[in-house]
Amino acid sequence: MKKALINGITGQDGAYLAEFLLKKDYEVHGIIRRASMFNTQRIDHLYRDPHDPNARLFLHYGDLSDGTGLRRILEAVQPDEIYNLGAQSHVKVSFDQPEYTADVVGTGTLRLFEAVRDHLKNSKSDIRLYQAGSSEMFGSAAPPQLETTAFEPRSPYAISKVAGYWFARNYREAYDMFIANGILFNHESPLRGETFVTRKITRAVGRIKLGLQDKLFLGNLDAKRDWGFAGDYVEVMWKMLQHSEPDDFVVATGEAHSVREFLEAAFIHVGLDFKKYVEIDQRYFRPTEVDHLLGDPSKAAEKLSWKPKVSFQGLVAMMVDHDMEQAEREKLLVDAGHKVGQEGVANG
Repeated sequence: MKKALINGITGQDGAYLAEFLLKKDYEVHGIIRRASMFNTQRIDHLYRDPHDPNARLFLHYGDLSDGTGLRRILEAVQPDEIYNLGAQSHVKVSFDQPEYTADVVGTGTLRLFEAVRDHLKNSKSDIRLYQAGSSEMFGSAAPPQLETTAFEPRSPYAISKVAGYWFARNYREAYDMFIANGILFNHESPLRGETFVTRKITRAVGRIKLGLQDKLFLGNLDAKRDWGFAGDYVEVMWKMLQHSEPDDFVVATGEAHSVREFLEAAFIHVGLDFKKYVEIDQRYFRPTEVDHLLGDPSKAAEKLSWKPKVSFQGLVAMMVDHDMEQAEREKLLVDAGHKVGQEGVANG
């Protein structure tokens, strides 16, 4: 039985990847950060008590800011594959917390690679490592963007991801480590955090439809993104580590849509006109905007035999339907006299 170690298992991608790997009969280990509140809700349905002899999902406390802790986890788990998905991944927040973002996303990746390098030297084992890149690394580069497109990052988050990408390339070439860079374009799902614009929209659609919310405040509606389904994208992460050689791959749908198009499709799905409910708030504009991200996934299609399954319209419908159900549960509570907050409504 193969062992996989997922850093960032409690996030959207980590949850989908853990489920994917468990279905492939992996033993899955996840790194989670210690917090005063439980933050494992995305993977609770996968978790079994470790005393259960059939348990194959195990969690370990750790952080990309703690290299010693990462080394201890590697020694304990002895993984065959590592997926580095951990990050402070909110672009707008990276402008508010640039030092923290750089430390976790950039230097944190270096800490992980150093820990793996030492582990490989001492254990003589074989580990394949996936490094999560981002389409934000391309920034203001003209579309379409592919593996040979020069990076032009426009945020502290994107700059930090570029650093992680080049650390991966350097360690691959200098120490013959199997490290694959996945440059994933925007990928969404019902598990997306509610401060990200797509989920912010679909949550608001359900709440507005049921009278729980009056307005939705957004920033730049003209920004274009290549949006896919996160559940499709974790498959290609795994495929990269099954490939004969470590390489760099753009993962995308090959089509771009504006925030306005996403907004319109989401509201139309429930029979509403978004123009009646949406207002622009300058607080949600980035200091430096990224106007148009459009990926060319030809290399992944050719070398990994991968292509996305869920369409743009299918993705929007999936997210709206999920959040309509969540809004209906909220409505039941409100009708019963309970107070329900609007966390996330004014964020994103």
